[in-house]
Amino acid sequence: MNYETTMRTRTQLPALFLGTLIGLGLLCVSSADAQNAAPKKRKPNPALQPIEDVAGLPRVMLIGDSISIGYTLPTRELLQGKANVHRASQNCGPTTTGLKSLDMWLGEGKWDVIHFNWGLHDLKYMGPQGQNLADPNDATSKRQVSPEDYEKNLRELVGRLKKTGATLIWCSTTPVPEGAAGRVVGDDVKYNAIAAKIMMEEGIEIHDLYAFAKSKLAEIQNPANVHFSREGSAALAARVAAAIENALER
Repeated sequence: MNYETTMRTRTQLPALFLGTLIGLGLLCVSSADAQNAAPKKRKPNPALQPIEDVAGLPRVMLIGDSISIGYTLPTRELLQGKANVHRASQNCGPTTTGLKSLDMWLGEGKWDVIHFNWGLHDLKYMGPQGQNLADPNDATSKRQVSPEDYEKNLRELVGRLKKTGATLIWCSTTPVPEGAAGRVVGDDVKYNAIAAKIMMEEGIEIHDLYAFAKSKLAEIQNPANVHFSREGSAALAARVAAAIENALER
């Protein structure tokens, strides 16, 4: 190696070393950024977690969609010391989900009261590829469960629930407000009418949560959304707890 080559190599070494350090630094920064950008694991919803029974208290089961998830904890609090208030371990969705999962939700224990509802997921519109909350005006969209299938499914579910020997309380579907995505105002009334016919034929109590919510939607429901505010869920819970307590007293 001649003098010029040696000097050129010596000159390049610091630059190469510096470049390596910079590269490693960028790698560390990128790694840190990736860790910071990673989505945080969502905490389990306490409403969906199992509870331990208090001995000597009646056992109550809540079955329903996200509206019922919203009123589970305040209902449980209102009935503390009066009943063990359980609920299905998931959003119970449409009646098709109920048919698949009902036995798992009920488990092997004895139930004194079952407060149950389906409807908002049955009547929502889905796209041809299963797109959630599709535009009802699109010709390719259709309800997740048709009114005819809703009646058929609900009759089967009621038959299975009656076999538990529990006191059954049907909770009417809460209102679909103007502007709610993927649903049509008035379908709630249609599906509630189908359910009411079945419950009257089967001698099952109807808890008309629809009428209660409809009378004060502006106060308790989120705008253009089927879901309720925290205060709204608490208001629904007060009605649910009262219906359950009345059933237990009977």
